[in-house]
Amino acid sequence: MLIENATLADGRVRDVRVDGDRIADIATDLSPSANEAVVDATDKLLLPGAIDAHVHFRQPGYGHKETWETGSKSAAAGGVTTVVDQPNTSPPTVSGDAFDEKADFAQQSIIDWGINGGVTAEWDPDSLFAKPLFALGEVFLADSTGNMGIEADLFADAVARAAEEDVVVTVHAEDATLFDESAKETDDYDAWSAYRAAEAEAAAVERALEVGGDSAAQIHIAHTSTPEGADLAHDAGASCEVTPHHLFLSREDYDDLGTKGRMNPPLRSEERRAGMFERLVDGTIDIVATDHAPHTAEEKDASIWDAPSGVPGVETMLPLLLEAAREDRLSYERVRDVTAANVAEVFDLPQKGHVKAGYDADLTLVDPEASREIRGDELHSNCGWTPFEGRRGVFPELTMVRGDVVYERDADGTDSFGDADGQNVRG
Repeated sequence: MLIENATLADGRVRDVRVDGDRIADIATDLSPSANEAVVDATDKLLLPGAIDAHVHFRQPGYGHKETWETGSKSAAAGGVTTVVDQPNTSPPTVSGDAFDEKADFAQQSIIDWGINGGVTAEWDPDSLFAKPLFALGEVFLADSTGNMGIEADLFADAVARAAEEDVVVTVHAEDATLFDESAKETDDYDAWSAYRAAEAEAAAVERALEVGGDSAAQIHIAHTSTPEGADLAHDAGASCEVTPHHLFLSREDYDDLGTKGRMNPPLRSEERRAGMFERLVDGTIDIVATDHAPHTAEEKDASIWDAPSGVPGVETMLPLLLEAAREDRLSYERVRDVTAANVAEVFDLPQKGHVKAGYDADLTLVDPEASREIRGDELHSNCGWTPFEGRRGVFPELTMVRGDVVYERDADGTDSFGDADGQNVRG
């Protein structure tokens, strides 16, 4: 394939040739060769495929919420070409056998993937680290979906073992001892944010960084939701991620969202949300990852204390960021970095994250002015809803994984998917 006249994130206009699974050449005025498909990308933006380092595709155990097939299609339609699945499935991914069971489900994926190993009191580190793990984590310092919160001693042991194995440790940082029990006296939606207090995140980030320092481990803080937590990670030289829901939603949105706005960590104040967006722009935050954690609408239709935590987001991450760039709230180069280039650097993916010759042809093509409303019934996740209903996004027209077109949106709005086989990025 030859993609002609594409605008790259830095504003350069180039032709991009794809040969097999790699980007073969980037230059001006490349001529099509025989039998080469040509895509006219005039006035279109060509980005490296997004790498979502934090998804919950729910298999094994909860396929009614999401499957690897539906989740990967949703990802591809949102310009995501690699996902990393977290361990809180059933069974949890805490042994070599559990890893193999999940990897069997991952064969459904039309995009590339990685699998994280988890830590519980029953984990089997010898068999787990014998597998091609993407990372260890998310390691839960407080219970969330799956009830995998662990004690301090086990956390320290797990971090030390990961350091020995040269594996990144992804941490869910909340200190349950600082949760505000008095918030349970009300059923207001906002009580969930009051209960899992912002101070609990900063304390857990500090502890994770201290334990990581003791073992010289590479610590990555998952779904950082407060400026305080992001600053702690940045100042310590650790990496951190932020989710779209902590960038674009706040406690002020509970009236519209109801229990569909319950997630862990919870929504924060509007002031903290704005602070997180500022840190996204200025480089304090390293990457954006979705914590895509779908539940059915029926499951979410419960009290704030009974509804499950989590929201879908893998299909809307890049569109929301591209809409913010269209509005000049951040640059296209920054979108590229936080969704692809930085992710590849943090997690050592040397062939991904860039539109460069020799790299995997993981690409997404968008019309940067084609803004449209986000509608849950038009997305491809099994759960059928989105917390971003009615907001605007810029969605891809075409997504490629290692040279194969896995998603295409026609001019009339018709979606089509390829049947490419996703691969484990760790081999």
